[in-house]
Formats: sequence, C-alpha cells, structure tokens
Amino acid sequence: MDWTRFIIKQQTELAADHTRKFLPIHRALQWTRSSDSHDNTERNHRPKRHRKYKHILKLIIGLTLLPSPSFATDVGGVSATANPVANSSGSVTNQAIQVLQGPYITNTYGNGIQCQGPTMNITPFATGNIAVKRPYESYWMDPVYNNVDANNDDVPDNPGEILYYKPTRTGQKDSSTLSLGVSATWSRPMDKKLQEQCKQAAAANINLMNQAVANKRLDFEIARLKNCGELMKSGIMFHPQSPYYKVCADVVLVNPPGVVAEHNHTIEHKPLPTIIPSGNASDLKEISIGGN
Repeated sequence: MDWTRFIIKQQTELAADHTRKFLPIHRALQWTRSSDSHDNTERNHRPKRHRKYKHILKLIIGLTLLPSPSFATDVGGVSATANPVANSSGSVTNQAIQVLQGPYITNTYGNGIQCQGPTMNITPFATGNIAVKRPYESYWMDPVYNNVDANNDDVPDNPGEILYYKPTRTGQKDSSTLSLGVSATWSRPMDKKLQEQCKQAAAANINLMNQAVANKRLDFEIARLKNCGELMKSGIMFHPQSPYYKVCADVVLVNPPGVVAEHNHTIEHKPLPTIIPSGNASDLKEISIGGN
C-alpha cells in the first residue's frame, strides 16, 4: 500500500471563494468555479456553491476575548519576581596640551630693518586632577536570607528571615592624576642668503646708530667745555661741596697763543764793580775840543 499517496489524500487542501472576507472550515474545499450544478437541465450557468464559512472578524474578536494566562508573582507571600540591579559608575578625564605654531620671531633694528631667524620654543607643563567621593564607604552590609526548605515544597520555611550580614566591598575610592611634560618646537627659515643680507643691514644700521650717539656725546662735551671755560673766565664756578662741581672739574683755563698771562718778576740788586786805576795823569794825552 502506498502510504504516501494515502497521506497526501488525507491532507486538507485550502481554498477560499472570497479570500478577502471569509475563512473556510470544511475539508472539501471548492475551486473558484464549482463543477456541481443546481440540477437544472435547461441551463447550468449557476453552479451551486457551499456557503458554510465563518467570518474572519468574528474569529478575531473571539480570540481577543480569550482569558489571558496568569503567572504567579509570589510564592508563599514572598515575592518571586526577579529584580536584578546592576550599578556602574566611572569617570574619564581627558587632558591635552595644544602647541600652536606661530610666525617666526622677528627682530627689528630700526629704519624698517626686520630679520627673522630660527625659533625654538620649549614649554614645560604640569597637569593634575583629583576626584573625591563623599561620604566615603569602603564596604556595605549585604543581608543573607534563610532559604531552608525542609518540607521540599519549593517555598522557604522562613521567608524574609535574615540570618546575618556579610561585608561587601563597594569599590569606592579617591583618584588623583599628575602629568608632567615638555613641548618643544623648532622653526628655521630656508633662504640663508637673505638672512645674511638682513644681518649685514642690521649691523650697518647698528654702527650708524652708535656713531650718531657718539656725535651727540661729542657735542655735549664741547658745549660743557665751552660753557665751563667762559664761566671760569668770568670768575663763576660751582662750590667744591656742590654735587655739580664735577661738571667743570676737568676743565682747565689757559691763555691763548701770543698772550702772556699776568706774572711778577723779582729784580735782584747787584753792586757796581770796583775799578782800580792802572796809570796817572801823565798818561793822558792832550785833547782839543772844538778847535783846530
């Protein structure tokens, strides 16, 4: 016997006359056009149809009105609903050091001369953070309940009874961080020739400024010498105890060329020398004055 064919014949074939509104309930299902007639020999254009079906809307309403199953939420007056609780806390501190790349350091020497040279920046830094939780609790007392079931009825004999407490670490702790470091940057211009020319121009400008300062100093010294000399010629000078006495202390007043300064001479008196005659009157000759 072909059991496979028998099983296939026993299976119910599903079909519906109106698929959008009704659900058939009979095993002998109809095609969309029935081959059974109304026993009308004249015309067989109205085949009879089986209108034994249930309305889908009524079926849905019946299913919704079914009582919902109830589950026991407590056993022996003790709540048996699982209520797991998990707490997690933490903190994250992000610290960053930002290094800003700026322009080269510019040296200005006056007269529009500006030179840029290599630049090196070294920046030490220190950052820290302290996290403190208060009140501080290193542990908490966890209750241990009595779950003894002597009569094996799956219900504790003494539900809710606390046997003892056991200490449980809370994991609470204070935290602190300290970070030390150094940031460094190095910048160097690429054109060395322009750098050398800028340095030469800067050196020449510095020499020019030094010469201008020396000229100003010379003008000051000459003016001081002249004014002090004229005042000394006039008999005017600072008191030796004056703080400004040193202004003209190194000025010396002298006579110009060709001018003799006032001075005194000492004349010594010398006696006349004694003449001793070496002859007599007879040695004299006759001399005639005014005559032949």
